[in-house]
Amino acid sequence: MNQHDLDVLDEIQRRVLWLATRIVDAANHDRNTGDGVKVGGHQASSASLVTAMTALWFAHLDAEDRVAVKPHASPVFHAIQYLLGNLDRSYLPKLRARGGLQSYPSRTKDPDEVDFSTGSVGLGAAAPLFAAVTRRYVDAHFGARPHSRFVALIGDAELDEGNIWEAVADPATTGLGNVMWLVDFNRQSLDRVVPGIRINQWRGQFEAAGWHVVEVKYGRKLAEAYARPGGAALRDWIDRMPNEQYQSLFGLAGPALRKQFLDGAPAEVSAFVADVADDELGPLVTDLGGHDLTAMLDAYAQCDAVTDRPSVVFAYTVKGWGLPIAGNPRNHSALLTTDQVDVLRAAQGLTPETEWDRLDPASPAGIRAGERREALARAPRERALGVTVPETTKVRANKPVSTQEVFGRVLVDLARDPAVAPYLVTTAPDVATSTNLAGFINKTGVFAPTEQRSWTEDRMLRWTESPSGQHIELGISEMNLFLLLGQLGLSWDLSGQPLLPVGTVYDPFVLRGLDAFLYGTYSGSRFVVAGTPSGITLAPEGGAHQSTITASVGLELPGVTFLEPAYAGSLDWLLCDALGQIAGGAAPAATAAPAEDGAYYFRLSTRPIDQAPFEAARARIGDAVLRRQVVAGAYRLVDAHQAYPQLADAPVVQLAASGAVLPEVLAAAAELAEEGVAAHVVDVTSLDRLYRAWQRTLRQGVRTATVPSVPGALRSAFADRVPVVTVHDAASHAMAWLGSALGAPAVPLGVDEFGQSGSVQELYELHDLLPGSIVNAALAALSLR
Repeated sequence: MNQHDLDVLDEIQRRVLWLATRIVDAANHDRNTGDGVKVGGHQASSASLVTAMTALWFAHLDAEDRVAVKPHASPVFHAIQYLLGNLDRSYLPKLRARGGLQSYPSRTKDPDEVDFSTGSVGLGAAAPLFAAVTRRYVDAHFGARPHSRFVALIGDAELDEGNIWEAVADPATTGLGNVMWLVDFNRQSLDRVVPGIRINQWRGQFEAAGWHVVEVKYGRKLAEAYARPGGAALRDWIDRMPNEQYQSLFGLAGPALRKQFLDGAPAEVSAFVADVADDELGPLVTDLGGHDLTAMLDAYAQCDAVTDRPSVVFAYTVKGWGLPIAGNPRNHSALLTTDQVDVLRAAQGLTPETEWDRLDPASPAGIRAGERREALARAPRERALGVTVPETTKVRANKPVSTQEVFGRVLVDLARDPAVAPYLVTTAPDVATSTNLAGFINKTGVFAPTEQRSWTEDRMLRWTESPSGQHIELGISEMNLFLLLGQLGLSWDLSGQPLLPVGTVYDPFVLRGLDAFLYGTYSGSRFVVAGTPSGITLAPEGGAHQSTITASVGLELPGVTFLEPAYAGSLDWLLCDALGQIAGGAAPAATAAPAEDGAYYFRLSTRPIDQAPFEAARARIGDAVLRRQVVAGAYRLVDAHQAYPQLADAPVVQLAASGAVLPEVLAAAAELAEEGVAAHVVDVTSLDRLYRAWQRTLRQGVRTATVPSVPGALRSAFADRVPVVTVHDAASHAMAWLGSALGAPAVPLGVDEFGQSGSVQELYELHDLLPGSIVNAALAALSLR
């Protein structure tokens, strides 16, 4: 790159630095929130990446490239998008304001186009890696897409996050030559200057995982100094200098800086810098490669040249580069004063009237910005898959069967559908066979970038690995599972190909991947995940493997629909409906719930249960109506007045339950009938959909000052306003709200302590889930009328 181009890029980066700084300043000093809460922002953390990001967007990236920006560099990203003409000026003073720019880059909430949300440190860094895994899969199955580079801009403190190393080490992420991570190596964390430099450790970890490592440590001034006689001593001293000592130089100037720099230095270094003027010594010894445009562009080119493995660039930077708070150990959340901002504005040749202006379109910098806007423009992407998922696979069970088994059977049946099958892709963290994906794997194979020879024969499981396989196997990392599911669910945008992603995991370990689960749904990803087996029904496994709070997690996670069917028929309908919603077609006419936009979490069990009660309800209600009720969230499994006509004038109670406990609930209803109590049994297939329906009516009432109505899903399943007992192999509070929704006394039964090993019968007895306890709870509920 010639000097003219470098001068143009330097002018652009100075304007980016100004805008990023002023965006944070305006949020804190120009806007009165009226609540006394600090708005905040990260001027110093933004400044350290200005050079790297300017070089990327204004000289390196192509339209098909996808970039994750570290959370604290959000103002730099928005400043760049503004200069490119992709963001309206009105947003610049609205950082962290309602309807304005988000605190951290957000795919779903920012007004400009964000490739990866990066709020939770570590997750946004790993997301492009799994997006590249997804692209490799898409290219193998649907033909090569236009070449994309998947880039992550990472704060060095993010490398303390364990999920980073889980992602780097996973076999599924090896050999991705289109991935580049750029580490903002400013050697400061939130609280302090980091003692020592961990670059050797991190370099070794990346290289051990097969990554290509590039270090950009020195700028042109230092590189030229090192080349002079005696320069080797200077380089050796800067390399050996304690990190804390080096960082302290940024707050000094003149003789004070010289004294601090030479404290402990060999005589050769003192002699080398003796003829360097005081006002030149600071800019020389703090000339780091992360702020040298030529050095950064050269590093990017080196990464492009290595196509057989991922690359990581360690860019040595200054936290607060170009600002008066540069290198200050407490500058992480520090804000420039208004006087300092005034000085910075004047240094840019701007005034309060021109400070938000874009680059002059007739200037070399403005021309470059216009050219880059055109070069980076993207065509719209289509999210809808354009195929129709059947409403049912017509799965049938003539004997007791578990929902985990049925889940696998439904997937196999869908894999026989020529319209749907090509888009199905499954993944699991080394639990594919034990979560019943074996049938799907036998039919479709395991994905591998190249054909792999199989050295063993297994009649039960054909583990055939090839580019045509449709199951992606991961190591034992639930974080990686949800990170990959999140990117598979965004493949329509990041790889130009919608998919139908399905993942499985042991339900207790959903919590291990919860941060990545939330990250995926916050990013707007759509996928199915089955947590199985679950609850204390997984009795012999003991407390460590008995998930009791996951139902609450599924119910409370935004962007997630939680489903817990008990019977084969209802699971078939719900899974087909979920995949149909992801496929992007209109919701089937029989679906009562409004169209949903998010992920689907199925909580399943290995307990076989008798299917006759569901088939009896099917005969009584009819498929069309029953399916509508199942999908809406609940249906009356047993109508006591029809089952026991002699109880027409008896006291009435409703027993509501989800999942594996339905046999005990049905037995309790029969015992209550013998005692002269009519007990309706309601199978709650989706607490989530019921709760949302109730909340919609409540909020409508609150906002319009009208009496809330009872939503249809609750009204059809719970026709009578009578006492209710909720029964759940999960924390009791997850269903307890039903009493409020129905306006009736409620007694919630569930698991509110850690479990232990035993039989299902023993543990159900311990937690009051046996029929006798349910009967007593029903009598207690009746007494509360």
